[in-house]
Amino acid sequence: MIPIEQLPVLAIVAHLFTSFVMPLLGYYVSERVQGWVSTIALACSFIFCLMMIPTVWNGKVIIHAMGAWKPPFGIILAVDSVNAFVAVVVTGVCALASAYSLEYMKHDYGLVYYYALLLLMVSGMVGVTLTGDLFNTFVFLEIMSVACYGLVAFRKDVWEPLEAGFKYCIMGGVATTIYLLGISLLYGYIGTLNMADIADRLSRGILVSGATLSPTVLTTALILLAWGLGLKAAIAPMHTWLPDAHPAAPSPMSAILSGVYVKVAVYMIARLVFTIYGVPFAGYFLAILVALSLFTMIISGFIALVQNDIKRMLAFSTVLNIGYISLGIGVGTQLGVTGGLFHLLNHALAKALLFLGAGAVIFRTGTRNMEELGGLARRMPVTAGTFILGSLAISGVPPFNCFWSELTIYAACIASGNILNILGAVVMVVMSAVALAFYIRAINRVFFGASRMDTSSVTEVPLAMKLPLLVLTALCVLIGVYPQLGVIFVNPAATALFSQASYIRQCLGAG
Repeated sequence: MIPIEQLPVLAIVAHLFTSFVMPLLGYYVSERVQGWVSTIALACSFIFCLMMIPTVWNGKVIIHAMGAWKPPFGIILAVDSVNAFVAVVVTGVCALASAYSLEYMKHDYGLVYYYALLLLMVSGMVGVTLTGDLFNTFVFLEIMSVACYGLVAFRKDVWEPLEAGFKYCIMGGVATTIYLLGISLLYGYIGTLNMADIADRLSRGILVSGATLSPTVLTTALILLAWGLGLKAAIAPMHTWLPDAHPAAPSPMSAILSGVYVKVAVYMIARLVFTIYGVPFAGYFLAILVALSLFTMIISGFIALVQNDIKRMLAFSTVLNIGYISLGIGVGTQLGVTGGLFHLLNHALAKALLFLGAGAVIFRTGTRNMEELGGLARRMPVTAGTFILGSLAISGVPPFNCFWSELTIYAACIASGNILNILGAVVMVVMSAVALAFYIRAINRVFFGASRMDTSSVTEVPLAMKLPLLVLTALCVLIGVYPQLGVIFVNPAATALFSQASYIRQCLGAG
């Protein structure tokens, strides 16, 4: 039996170790075997994350002190209900994307580097999610970002991926630099980077020296930290890298980028506001987050409406849904945070499904341009059926999963009684209708109507690509019909974000 405190380490090491071993495997085994090794490593990490759920649901924080240095002096991995939930979503989606890559990527060369970078990126994402230290968060942010730059530019013989990868490299570098400035300011002022220790000192309102905390310094640090994370999360106006990165990246990578990559940064914003700073210090920031959410929803929804590139349309749809999630978190109530986290789960499933569906179309037709497609429903019935269901789900149509999370966010906005939040609910309703419009447009152009290209040789995708589509579709439908299945995971996560005192006590008590 694996000791519970070892599970966070294993969840990271499972693919971190494999990512470094992968280049060596490339000399001895086929690319097919490399793909299976990647998928198995990610599946193992998913299982390790899932194994932590029963413990953290009981309110316990799982602590692993790195190098036996006890907190707050050493770096710790600290897992409660919220980051265990996010880690399960991340590793689950990435395992399905890796399985999908077995067939989708088989015609590419240099796959040993693709799988190595994929595993390294997931290691970074899981590390950001599970760490209890702000500097360690920076390290893992850099790991996941550097691997992501390489994956976006993976097809380096084409100019578009190189341009998109370089653009994101510049913007991502700016984001992590701003974040580093934020933690430097916080460390210089408070003298610690352990999340629980910072939260403890802020909750008591004094420094170790006994000096009173300065709101100006704390506000500046929070803005810098949230700014860097907001760029990683693609919150407008810091979203411009994402619509370029998605079309250029391989479709399994796009599914990860949209499904979970940007969500890791959203999780860290929530952790920063609720666990580290606490609402008394960061309450003003929630209003800023709601205002940015409104801007994010409006600008991305209408731009998506006029896209002809299917992956670019899906990318702007991701930015739109990031607006939904950040709106729920910005409401600042437990109902709002529950809705935001519930939509994080639902959007991860539906958007991964849609990007993998778009990848299936590209795999068989060789084009992303919806103007060149049409009539594929007869040739690719499984892809068409799953894409249609995913489109309805992500547009908030009942009885699919996203309907319930969007409804929860609406209810939280209205129940708050805040004019800005109520305006957010109104904008969200309007943009849901806009989303349904551009998804219906995409479905019609790609799968129905007269074919605008020769589709006589087009057939359904192989089983390794169909299975992830069917699994994700089943989850979208299942959570839609039985929303309590999602709520079971989400409620403890939302509760953990509002349990600052318990988090502080258990993390520092480990010392």
